[in-house]
Amino acid sequence: MKLQVTQANLSRALNTVARIANTRNTLPILANVLIKTVDNRLSVSATNLDIGITHYVGSKIEKTGAITVPARLTQDFVASLPESVINLELIDNKLHITTDKYNSTINGIAAEDFPVMPEITAGTSWSLPSGELKKALTQTAFAASSDDSRPVLTGVYFHTDQKELSIAATDSYRLAEKTLSKIKQDTALVVPGSATQDLLRVLGDGDEEVQITHDDQQILFKTTDVNLVARLIDGAYPDYRKLIPSKFETIATLKKEDLVGIAKVSSLFARESAGSITIKAEAGSVSIKSIASQLGENTATADADVKGGGEITLNSRYLLEGLAAFDGETIEFCFNGKLEPSVLRSPESKNYVHLVMPLRS
Repeated sequence: MKLQVTQANLSRALNTVARIANTRNTLPILANVLIKTVDNRLSVSATNLDIGITHYVGSKIEKTGAITVPARLTQDFVASLPESVINLELIDNKLHITTDKYNSTINGIAAEDFPVMPEITAGTSWSLPSGELKKALTQTAFAASSDDSRPVLTGVYFHTDQKELSIAATDSYRLAEKTLSKIKQDTALVVPGSATQDLLRVLGDGDEEVQITHDDQQILFKTTDVNLVARLIDGAYPDYRKLIPSKFETIATLKKEDLVGIAKVSSLFARESAGSITIKAEAGSVSIKSIASQLGENTATADADVKGGGEITLNSRYLLEGLAAFDGETIEFCFNGKLEPSVLRSPESKNYVHLVMPLRS
């Protein structure tokens, strides 16, 4: 293998893939990235056996070839180089990296030993605009669980209802759902939350189509420069829509920034009580009260248009993270008494809903 590539392109590719290379795995080669020539481009790949990412970059190839090299060292070294053209040459499983003023050799492991994620040979394919998918995952993936005791909740649920695609995530304490455009295929997939976080790092904000292909075991997200493949999570996702109330006794409409402001201030006093805050809605206002037994207490109030009235106790972090997922200037905070879920929604984001479960007060 012998080729030339720009420092910026190679560094970007290494930054995309190297984060999933696992130095703690029992297979030492999984701490490496695979660098090889593919159809007049250079591909840089990494895998942890559950997720695989490949980033393609343009290069000037003199000789084809492939090698695996330590991910962390290679990533940090290339990032440290000045912007220039880098020469890569493979000689006897050693990758020689040279520029005008740098000359380094990194010992590699033969590419034949690198595990490759199985290809999807008989899958179903559909596509979404990159910006639309990125927005939907930004609004939902953070609500997935990090507790492996219920593996299915660590995933993000892609499913269709009447061909209308929805993406949802829940950790049983909060729930986020975004409804997107219609697709031709019926779909019900649970994609690992970690894979969606890696996908978010490579998706653009534009209209470029992301090709999505899946079978019963894997899913592939394909953009112009990046392929990400992940093993799907087995298991039936809970029927979460049963949790979302259809009617509300109390609906408070107010500026998002006002609700964020009083929630942030109140959260400072809620640290001792695991983030517990009590939200009260009454004619003309919403107030949030929090008590820190050792430090003091706080009540913060914002003007609101309130229908009905009542109070509910929530986790302040879940409330603030839910509010951060909305784009609009107006928020509707809705609930039915102390024991039922509260719902955040916005007239400017009619296809997005965020639910937060109450705390026992």
